[in-house]
Amino acid sequence: MAVTTATTTAVAVLRDWRGWPTVLGSLWRRSLRFRTLAVTLLATSLAILITCVTMALVIQNDLFVSRKNQALEDARRAVDVAQSTLDVAEVGDDPAALADLWNTIQAGFAQNSNADQLTGIRIDADANGVRLNGFTAGLSASLLSDGLRARVVEFDDRQAWQSVALPVEGGGEVPGIIVGQQVVVPEAGPFEIYFAYDLSDADQTLVFVQRTLWIAGIGLVAIVAAISWIVLRTVSTPIIQAAETSARLASGDLAVRLEVHGEDELATLGRSFNAMADSIEAQIKELGELSMVQQRFVSDVSHELRTPLTTIRLAADMLNDQRADFDPVTARAAELMHAQVQRFETLLSDLLEISRYDAGSVQLELEATSLAHVAEDVIEQMRPLADGHGTELRLVAPGGYSPVDMDPRRVRRVLRNLIGNAIEHGEGRPIVVTVDSNQHAVAAGVRDFGLGMDPADAERVFDRFWRADPSRQRTIGGTGLGLSIALGDATLHGGTLSVWSELGAGTNFVLTLPRHGTTLDGPSPVSVEPQDSLAELGDATQPLSLTDVRREMLDGGEAP
Repeated sequence: MAVTTATTTAVAVLRDWRGWPTVLGSLWRRSLRFRTLAVTLLATSLAILITCVTMALVIQNDLFVSRKNQALEDARRAVDVAQSTLDVAEVGDDPAALADLWNTIQAGFAQNSNADQLTGIRIDADANGVRLNGFTAGLSASLLSDGLRARVVEFDDRQAWQSVALPVEGGGEVPGIIVGQQVVVPEAGPFEIYFAYDLSDADQTLVFVQRTLWIAGIGLVAIVAAISWIVLRTVSTPIIQAAETSARLASGDLAVRLEVHGEDELATLGRSFNAMADSIEAQIKELGELSMVQQRFVSDVSHELRTPLTTIRLAADMLNDQRADFDPVTARAAELMHAQVQRFETLLSDLLEISRYDAGSVQLELEATSLAHVAEDVIEQMRPLADGHGTELRLVAPGGYSPVDMDPRRVRRVLRNLIGNAIEHGEGRPIVVTVDSNQHAVAAGVRDFGLGMDPADAERVFDRFWRADPSRQRTIGGTGLGLSIALGDATLHGGTLSVWSELGAGTNFVLTLPRHGTTLDGPSPVSVEPQDSLAELGDATQPLSLTDVRREMLDGGEAP
């Protein structure tokens, strides 16, 4: 179902062109194969494009230079033949013989050259001498630029040329070149002779070469893409399999392994990965067995110590009840033994509770209970202890009266533990218990203004048997397991137990329980980091009695 949904979503995105950048960006970030193939194709396409363009320009230039040289050579040969004929001709002063010679020369231009069009123009038509007219054989004088004619007139022994677009029948134009040179006719003077050559065949050859280059370039890109895909598939498939296998191993599937083929580097990687997985699996199994042994040991020892501890407690209670009849030293010993037996019994109870959590055998007994009422009851229970330490307990409960499904025994234990720790470490300053609720959760915060802890100590405060200051003595008989059990109780409810602490500013614990279900889906109604100092609280945190709470509920109620 998940695969079908993802496929449908991908298809919908692909149908919308605006989703392409997102898809390509996702592929670029997540797919090594796509990223490598894209870079290879881009680099190859750029290299082939540069190569094809360079080759096309070189071929175009060479082809033009070759055709230009052929035209120049052809025109020079025709002019040389004509000039030689004119130089050896003996026409004297006979205009008719000169005209016949000029006509022969004109025919010779067409016969001795491969020019497609010709024209001849007398340079100085007004000069004295035999009058001979120019001629044209398809080449219009309008195609001759002033610069070309000026060069032909200025340099009588050199050729000049220019590229032009020659008109053809049907109104079209073809690329061409015009070559000009002087011819000196006896008794008539110099003439400008221009030969026009059609270069359309060269242009067709160039188009064919360019088309061939582009087809070859596109074919090369396709071939490189196919080769790259095959190579990448060969190389990246084992890498992808290794990534998927490592993800499965990280998720807890310890039996997964890589398939190893061959003796290359990838095969070495596969064997090393499998060896690592075997080692991890063996160590985890060993640690699991050790944990089971430890849990069983703690549970068995705790149960086994129950019977002798009961007997010892009865004896200690009897001696403690009769300590008035003993001498002072014996009476003090009986009193200390009674206190330590009680602490030992509490430690055994906590060890049994921890072993139940480790074994996963703890069950909640849910009841619809008001967290504000629970907090009020716990405060009343802890008030004698607080008075003994000179500490004032204050309750601030703007919410939390509506019943919520919870295990009241465990929640009371959490609050007793938090308030007891606050009394022990609060340095005699007031302790503020805040209860509030919102549409997602109910929460209770216990804030003291004692010594506090640094952030490193606050991160370890829920560790078993850990204390921020090992030199500090416990004054109310704690076992070192209370906060660990409290965190387990909060987690069992689907809630959280968070802590904020700062040296010299005190500590704030916040227990948050979900109002519906077993998971929190919103923020806690009580902030973990307190916003007010003790001086700013003033009289706003006066203790409320249960009667006051019920009166407020009757007067205003509580918004869920």
